[in-house]
Amino acid sequence: MTSFKDRLAADGPALLGLWQALANNYTADICARAGYDWLLFDGEHSPNTAQTLLGQLQAVAPFDAEPIARVPSGDPVLIKQYLDIGFTTLLVPMVDTAEQAAAIVSASRYPPHGIRGVASATARATGFGTDGAYLKEAAERITLIVQIESRAALENIDAIAATPGVDALFIGPADLSASLGHLGNPTHPEVQQAISHAKARIDAAGKPAGIFALSPDDAKHRMVDQFRFISIGTDIGLLLKGAQGLIASVKN
Repeated sequence: MTSFKDRLAADGPALLGLWQALANNYTADICARAGYDWLLFDGEHSPNTAQTLLGQLQAVAPFDAEPIARVPSGDPVLIKQYLDIGFTTLLVPMVDTAEQAAAIVSASRYPPHGIRGVASATARATGFGTDGAYLKEAAERITLIVQIESRAALENIDAIAATPGVDALFIGPADLSASLGHLGNPTHPEVQQAISHAKARIDAAGKPAGIFALSPDDAKHRMVDQFRFISIGTDIGLLLKGAQGLIASVKN
């Protein structure tokens, strides 16, 4: 089984993803059939729980798209739950320091390398105890991505990127723009300059860089910039635009 971090490290075109915020098994199933490289299941800004995430994870299991979960925070209990239900790739928001990054890595590792609790017989991640190799191989299977979305994170990005166990860094333009004093305006030149700076520092650390694209044109621009993985939209956006376009096509 190829881990997502191995896919990120491989040569090839950018891995394109779709944000999942509807918190619904059915829509997750639909999106998993569309050909995206990865789907991001949002536990931070969407009405998801471990139970709803489990259902969506099961719904997309037959397909090739990598299921990524964004935990609400770097809370070790939440990280443990998300890993136990079977996610192997996590995106952790609002990581501002190397100390935070190291604590998140520790939360994803079993002792003696971390503090993750062991539930080998009751966790879906271990096949409910049938996967005898999981406990030894979990660290290699798990991909840990931290999100850069504040002025503080920009100031500490070199140390964050150098943290052992951090496999990739993902830039969030919306929160980054707010932190830089440009709330709601991620296209502001200062924000775009900050993104370029962050990408250069991530590249210098030898880590894959990801970003949430603001539009299809922005996504194409980020591909030219050689971002390794790019979110190109959301399930809510697809539904809203489709619903608006349909009624407009009939009324007009």
